[in-house]
Amino acid sequence: MGANFITGTGTDIGKTWLCCALLRHWRAAGLRPAALKPVLSGFDPDAPQASDAGQLLAALEQPVDDRALDAIAPWRYAAALSPDMAAAQERRQVPFDALVAFTRRAAQARGGPLLVEGVGGVMVPLDQVHTVRDWIAAGGLPAVLVAGSYLGSMSHTLTALESLIRADAPVAAIVVNESEGSPVPIELTLDSLLRHVAGIPLVGIRRADPAPGVARLAALLA
Repeated sequence: MGANFITGTGTDIGKTWLCCALLRHWRAAGLRPAALKPVLSGFDPDAPQASDAGQLLAALEQPVDDRALDAIAPWRYAAALSPDMAAAQERRQVPFDALVAFTRRAAQARGGPLLVEGVGGVMVPLDQVHTVRDWIAAGGLPAVLVAGSYLGSMSHTLTALESLIRADAPVAAIVVNESEGSPVPIELTLDSLLRHVAGIPLVGIRRADPAPGVARLAALLA
C-alpha cells in the first residue's frame, strides 16, 4: 500500500470526513494507516480536537496534543482563510519547498497506507506563485479528487480534473460524496461523470449508507 493525496473541488466538500472513514476502515481490517494534514488554516489552539488534524488523530486513536499536531500538521494558521492569506496575517508564509520535502519523506517512510490531506480545493493558493495543484504535482502522490453531487458540481469536478491533468498530476480516483439536500440524485451525477473522466475510477459515497463506497475506495487505494 502506498500514499495518496486527498484533494477536492473546493472547501467543505468532505475531505477530512473521507480521510477519517478510510483510516477507520483500514484499522478495522488490521492495518496501521497514517495521515497528514500538513497545512491547516482556521486552527484554534484552544480547541485542537475540532480541527481537521484533531479529527484525523482521533480516527487513528492517537492523542490530540502538541507533539502529535506538530508531527502531522506542522504549518498551522489561525485565520480561516486560504493558506497564503492566513499565513500573511501572521507575517509568515507557507514554505513550499519544505512542504514538498515533508510530503515526500513521509511517503517514503511508510510501508502501510498514508493519506495526505490537502487544504481547500485544487487551485487554492499556498503562496504568491504556488497552488495545491503544484504541491500535488511536485509531491508525486496520486490524487483522490473529492467532489459533491450538488447542482453545479459537474463543472467544478471536470474543471478541477482538467487542472490536475494539465499539471501531469496523477489521479487515482474521483469520489462523489453525496451532497446533503441536493436536488440532483447521486446516480445521475455518477452516470454523467463516467462519460467524461477517461477511465479514472469513480466512486460514489451515499450519505445514507457510506460504508460500501468507503470500502470500494479503500480497496482501490490498496
